[in-house]
Amino acid sequence: MAGEPQADCLFCKIVSGEVPATVVRETETTLAFRDINPQAPTHVLVVPKAHYPDAASLAVGAPQLAADVLHEAGQVAADEKADRSGYRIVFNTGSGAGQTVFHAHAHVLGGRGLEWPPG
Repeated sequence: MAGEPQADCLFCKIVSGEVPATVVRETETTLAFRDINPQAPTHVLVVPKAHYPDAASLAVGAPQLAADVLHEAGQVAADEKADRSGYRIVFNTGSGAGQTVFHAHAHVLGGRGLEWPPG
C-alpha cells in the first residue's frame, strides 16, 4: 500500500535505520543520503520517508510530500555548495528510465559540468 513501509524496499530499510547510509539531511518527512555509486562530486538521494514506488505516484498520492522532497533537494544543493555553479534534480520513473529502487527518490547532482541531453 502506498505510504506504508515495504519489507523488500532498500530505501525503506535505510529510512528505518536497518541499512546504514551516509545521511546528510533529515526532516520529519524526508531523508537525504549519499549515493553509493556517485555520478558526480555531489550525488545525494532525497527520499520521502513514506513509501511511494515512483515520482508520479508520489505526486498524485501525496503532493505536499513531493514538495518536501523538492524543497530538501534544493537545501542539499545549497549545503553542498552545488547551487553556486548549478545542479540537477533527477527523478527516474520506471525501469526504462533507469529506476532500480522502486521507492520515489530525487537524485541531486552537481559539482561538475552536466551535459544536455543526458545519457
